[in-house]
Amino acid sequence: MREIIESFKPGLFAGKSVLVSGGSSGIGLAIAQGFAAMGATVTATGTSDAKMAKARAHPDSRGISFAALDVRSRPAVDAFIGSMDRLDVLVNAAGIARPGTEWEEDGYLDVIDVNLNSVMRLSMAARPLLQAGPGSIINIASMLSYLSDDSVPAYCASKTGVLGLTRALAHRFGPDGIRVNAIAPGYHKTDMTKALWDDPVPAEKIRVKTALKRWGSVDDLVGTALFLASPAAAYITATTLPVDGGYVVSGF
Repeated sequence: MREIIESFKPGLFAGKSVLVSGGSSGIGLAIAQGFAAMGATVTATGTSDAKMAKARAHPDSRGISFAALDVRSRPAVDAFIGSMDRLDVLVNAAGIARPGTEWEEDGYLDVIDVNLNSVMRLSMAARPLLQAGPGSIINIASMLSYLSDDSVPAYCASKTGVLGLTRALAHRFGPDGIRVNAIAPGYHKTDMTKALWDDPVPAEKIRVKTALKRWGSVDDLVGTALFLASPAAAYITATTLPVDGGYVVSGF
């Protein structure tokens, strides 16, 4: 991540407050660490004590506060945001997939609640604090916002919904000066995709379909998040930036 961080002005987010939901592992943790390296005061939330303990012990997590938050609970979200004095950047990175159970109603609704409804809950609760900045919101979508995978219908639906919600929130919050954008990751090496990148056959199929002929890492998403929250993106809103190595537009 060092090379990415050094691409930006040192201390770019010094004095800023950043909240990352789903920030105890994977993409969310990498983004939280990126903002912390840029001088921000970062709070990362999760639901697993074990994951938060592991994240807290990571050397790149210095300056990050980890806290438990069930993003499915409106009262919990309101209380959590209500306890904050300032917020400049909200990153909605909480996400789950439940292959094999998403065709059942309970599994489907749970994934929708975490991946999509929480974006609305957190964004609405954070609006007054973000307005004071004004700040910005970054939502985490997916390449499955554009493609399909019949093993995870709720994941596909929720991540497609993130695109529409990002656009709607951008126009709703725009008069307040709040920018709302999204990032659509491709195949990045995370715990969620481990079954694929750990198996040489699907791992190679995915690799060769990217334009860059490699899997992504979570660090590949950090620079995009920092850019979208920075003054360099002052006139960018309602936009989703794919960070997938060219996978989605591959012709084969």
